[in-house]
Amino acid sequence: MARFDNQKILIIVENLTVPLDRRVWQEAQSLKDAGYTVSVICPKGGKYTAAYELLDGVHIFRHPLPLEAEGAAGYAIEYASAIFWEFVLSVRAYFKVGFDVVQACNPPDLIFIVGGFWKYLFGKPFVFDHHDINPELFEAKFGKRGLFHSLLGVFEKITFKVADVSIATNDTFKEIAIRRGGMDPSRVFVVRSIPDVSRFRRMESLPALKKGRKTLVGYVGIMGAQDGVDLLVEAMEDIVVKRGRRDIQCAIVGSGTELERLKAMSRDKGLEDYITFTGFLSGDELMRTLSTFDVGVIPDPKNTYNDKISMNKVFEYMSLGIPFVGFDLVEGRRMAGDAALYAERNDPRDLAERLGMLADDSQLRDELADEGRVRAKSLLRWDEECRRLLQAFDLALAGTAPARVPVPDVQPAHENT
Repeated sequence: MARFDNQKILIIVENLTVPLDRRVWQEAQSLKDAGYTVSVICPKGGKYTAAYELLDGVHIFRHPLPLEAEGAAGYAIEYASAIFWEFVLSVRAYFKVGFDVVQACNPPDLIFIVGGFWKYLFGKPFVFDHHDINPELFEAKFGKRGLFHSLLGVFEKITFKVADVSIATNDTFKEIAIRRGGMDPSRVFVVRSIPDVSRFRRMESLPALKKGRKTLVGYVGIMGAQDGVDLLVEAMEDIVVKRGRRDIQCAIVGSGTELERLKAMSRDKGLEDYITFTGFLSGDELMRTLSTFDVGVIPDPKNTYNDKISMNKVFEYMSLGIPFVGFDLVEGRRMAGDAALYAERNDPRDLAERLGMLADDSQLRDELADEGRVRAKSLLRWDEECRRLLQAFDLALAGTAPARVPVPDVQPAHENT
């Protein structure tokens, strides 16, 4: 098949550096192992500041980290900067390594500009790796629609129109690609963002994180306005201040635009001794921290965006046997089933109630953990996801023109949840 003919793939990702973007790094490694030559364009971040390096057989081209968006003007600046650097580095990658197909990972949904340039002028197929549904994300983040929301819907449709093949992170995203994007169903492949369980495993815990308390509840992930970590802080206030419990500690792992505000919120509520903000962690340090969690938390509120996305935290908690609590989200429940407790109404008091329930009931924790491990074994099989990933690229490189189905005249904002 095509992948054995020394063909070359260029992957473009904007919102996280590689190899820290776990999904992109897994895809890059799997494609390389299948015989492709793989290049990645991404921003600089953390300790990964080299403009170019060959890392584990993958060529990585990095550009300056764009301004992290706050408001419509911030998004415009971030997106313009990203597209400029991605185009420049695509030219560099073309002459240094070469590529036969371009894979774009959104956001932003403007990468079709770079992909379209190489597709329509040089015949390079365009694969869209659909990470985020940006119209819904904008509405969840800013609580409104308006002009920018409408533009995101237009960009999404153009991206699907340019794409020869689309890769969806779950079945809901596949439905969006078909119904909103007009993609031929045979050209949309579901490749879930799941940990490679052969590399994602429990390690020795870090008892100091618990500060001598009985139970450690923990969150790991990005901290943006739409991620609901403020609801976790409010739940901890309910546990510590209103219920007077002194036996529950909280660890919040990660970074993001809301981090400093959340720290200030924690101080204002008198929770400094009960909430530890670790900052961004990776590698063994992250695995040891996760292995210390007695209870995981997914505080993302129920809305039109969060109902549709598959969260890495669900897969990570289940694969490690961590019982967890979250709000009752459509895709979250579809993935976790009976491996979690579900709080309702985006209510931090309800979240606190269920966290306390798990803290007090070791048998329930064990039952949820066992259910999570069972679901992980059945659902979290990267070999199956990798098979569909390779099928997507085989089809993209086959050279046949994609069929199109009519796009219904429906605005993204009215997506049913």
